[in-house]
Amino acid sequence: MTPYIPKIDISPLYSLNSADWQDVATEIDAACQNSGFFYITGHNISTERIAELRQLSETFFALPHEEKLRIDITCTRHHRGYGSFGTEQLDPERPGDFKETFDMGRNLPEEHPDVIAQKPLHGPNQYPDIAGFQEIMETHYWDMIELGKTILRGLAVALKIDPDFFADKFTAPISVLRFIHYPEIAFKSDSEQIGAGAHTDYGCITILHQDQVGGLQVKNRRGEWLDATPVEGSFVINIGDMMARWSNDRYTSTPHRVINPSGQERYSMPFFVEPNFDTSINALEGCYDTDSPAKYPEITAGDYLLSRFAATYEYREKFE
Repeated sequence: MTPYIPKIDISPLYSLNSADWQDVATEIDAACQNSGFFYITGHNISTERIAELRQLSETFFALPHEEKLRIDITCTRHHRGYGSFGTEQLDPERPGDFKETFDMGRNLPEEHPDVIAQKPLHGPNQYPDIAGFQEIMETHYWDMIELGKTILRGLAVALKIDPDFFADKFTAPISVLRFIHYPEIAFKSDSEQIGAGAHTDYGCITILHQDQVGGLQVKNRRGEWLDATPVEGSFVINIGDMMARWSNDRYTSTPHRVINPSGQERYSMPFFVEPNFDTSINALEGCYDTDSPAKYPEITAGDYLLSRFAATYEYREKFE
């Protein structure tokens, strides 16, 4: 029996022969319809890169709190920088999440036309004063864009649309690379807080690296919480609400949470694969017909994300 969260070797998607892609696409299609989650192996992100990023993450979160607050995410309209404990509230029924974060996106200079025009989610990143931090993060950001496009090629084949459909929609992406630190439970001041409240991701797909501590849980169709146990060398992939809309709900954006049952420190690194701000999100060809019409009105990727951020981050109100 196929596991609820299957493991898929995506190495055939790197083949120049498109005939090699179909079997992987079939596996991805089944996972996206059944659980909205799957592990990938056979990707091209090295273990050395992951170790380097883990060290950067630990170094950053070990900085004094006042130093991290010099790049406070709540002081920028671009949603970049440090998010302190409780800044994000993913489950409105619980207190703010018991975690701290660092977010970065496509780094734009102040003189870029989109920055001058104050286009939302377009601007410079805020970086800590750590040697090599910016260079490594920006290199990894674009490598993850390429990995995201490789996975999306598999989804396009699964959906029976042009395999390159998604490629030109990531030339100026609003994707976000995030570091997350979940401290030991002993430091928690509110018993109702959990690491990350139950939620679905907002965007296209998420590529998650999690450490070996565990704590990620996925909610199945029966309402049961299942552990997404760490698999060495893999990423966890999940479908976001934007892709659910794009596929007219053929694919599932599944609730998940982080509870950190071991009580240990936990580090994770999600990459939120999001297209260009002005990309139109409407039902893809083949995902609707007269018997199953399109369920959602057309919206741009940027406007959709902004609408979801407004409900999650209280600080966004001052930039509206």
